Amino acid sequence: MSGKLYVVGTPIGNLGDMSPRALETLEKVDFIAAEDTRVALKLLNHFDIKKPLVSYHEHNRFEKGGDIVSRVLSGEDCAVVTDAGMPAISDPGEDLVKLCHENGIKVESVPGPCAFSTALAISGMPAGRFTFEGFLSMNKTARRRHLEEVRNETRTMIFYEAPHKLAATLRDFYDCFGNRNTAIVRELTKIHEEVIRTTLADAVEKYGDGSLKGEIVIIIEGAEPVRTDDMTLEEAVEIALSLEGEGASRSDAAKQAAKLSGFKKGDIYKLMGEKGEDDE
Repeated sequence: MSGKLYVVGTPIGNLGDMSPRALETLEKVDFIAAEDTRVALKLLNHFDIKKPLVSYHEHNRFEKGGDIVSRVLSGEDCAVVTDAGMPAISDPGEDLVKLCHENGIKVESVPGPCAFSTALAISGMPAGRFTFEGFLSMNKTARRRHLEEVRNETRTMIFYEAPHKLAATLRDFYDCFGNRNTAIVRELTKIHEEVIRTTLADAVEKYGDGSLKGEIVIIIEGAEPVRTDDMTLEEAVEIALSLEGEGASRSDAAKQAAKLSGFKKGDIYKLMGEKGEDDE
């Protein structure tokens, strides 16, 4: 009989947020897969838990994932933890969870703190509908593509960022989104927890020097919805062509224009191609 994978949430700053069930789970499993075994060891030592640790992170997930699955299939129980918060959220634990499902292994949740939802809850930003965008890529092309894809997103957007990259990221946000309202939430659950409600322009001016420290969540208001009452298919195609000209792929541009206009993506995509041929 195979074992089980437990996805265990751990504190994002305050050890008092460690749940009794999370402690019970870590005490009873056979081994723990950790993003950084040094961080996990400090947590376990604080609660006087002695368990074997296996390193499982971005750079070894393909190699280690199979080993972990084999052990669980043989009957061992495993808990996966990240450095802070819920594993598998903007985290390589996502791959391990998927691999376990593919191999018929039962995956059980042990919920705990999560930075993006906690930040949104205390930000004062619109929270009825939102989209979690995680970390931006360090690759310039992928980074630009990501931002272009959400340029016209009307829901509140949530991003993670490391402090040493904050200045450049704020400039990228301002260049893409313009001067929108934003909240910079840092050091969640720690002594210096802070919510900075500002605009992207002011944020670039005040924090472009890299002075903000700590783990950071950036929350940005969505775009103003485009009035579509009288929008024609031709106007929707023009919007799509404009997005394509700004760097979006034709498919993504058609998708965004369809969302804004209510017309079908396929119809917009087809006319984009025909208009391109007419312009040649």
